[in-house]
Amino acid sequence: MNRKAVVWVALCLIWGSTWLFIKLGLEDLPPISFAGIRFLIATIVLLLVVRVRGLALPNTRKDWLLILSTGILSFTLNYGLLFWGEARTTSGLAAILQTIIPVFGLVIAHYHLPNERMTWAKVSGVLLGIAGIVIIFSHSLSGESSEGFAGSVAIVIGAFCVAYSNVFVKARGTHLDPAVLAAGQMACGFVPLLAAGWAFEGSPFSFHWTARAVFSLGYLALVGSCCAFLLFYWLVRHMDVTKTMLISLVTPVLAVLLGLWWLDEQVTWRVGIGALSIMAGIALHIYSSKRMLHSNRFATPPVAAVIETDFESG
Repeated sequence: MNRKAVVWVALCLIWGSTWLFIKLGLEDLPPISFAGIRFLIATIVLLLVVRVRGLALPNTRKDWLLILSTGILSFTLNYGLLFWGEARTTSGLAAILQTIIPVFGLVIAHYHLPNERMTWAKVSGVLLGIAGIVIIFSHSLSGESSEGFAGSVAIVIGAFCVAYSNVFVKARGTHLDPAVLAAGQMACGFVPLLAAGWAFEGSPFSFHWTARAVFSLGYLALVGSCCAFLLFYWLVRHMDVTKTMLISLVTPVLAVLLGLWWLDEQVTWRVGIGALSIMAGIALHIYSSKRMLHSNRFATPPVAAVIETDFESG
């Protein structure tokens, strides 16, 4: 197995397992503070990477406003809602619901990115994704508690926030180095999370800091955020973008399997069919993107470098 294949498999395993560790950490830590501390740690590590690599920070007000706004959308709102929602539903369902990100992204991109207009394939992908969400929500309404339904809605709203953020970055931020962009977004995103956590969940010093909580936090911050980020941007420079997109079809399957195995979570037929419908929509998006990239020989590397954020994982 060559190096590219090893990295591809490693990313599938990392992003497929983050949902499990979120769920494990939530056994002991409150969700908003948990998310905030995760990205505080990840920010420190990525800023060290930026410093070691000698990367220049943005020097315009426009770039900093972009980082601030997308950081709040991608990290404060998306991950705050994701952690809050997963505390009320299963890890597998949370992973499946987050796969709706590229479906939202297709619609938003149509209005903000001139080169990413809707096609019949993309429209079909959007409809399949929406159908999958409707099927899953019918399961929540018929079989889950009101808290479980609220958690599912929160995760979908978070997915919309990050999809909007990703399109915004593609429209205005492709000139920024990925490491600088991610570090800046996390730095802007974790502060409101920690502030809200302290206000509503109490001081982090009073939390139930078990070995499980510490390990889950360390895994998510160092492996799930920093390591996965660095691996992905190595991969996107050495592998076709459409092949890296396939990771988004593998990670929810792994998340569901890990939830079944480790947490004894159950998957109903509605969730299964809804998941297949959403992933079929993503597959159409990948197919459409592949055709676009092959037809446009002048697609720039920076655009390809931020495609991953359409499939942002836990």
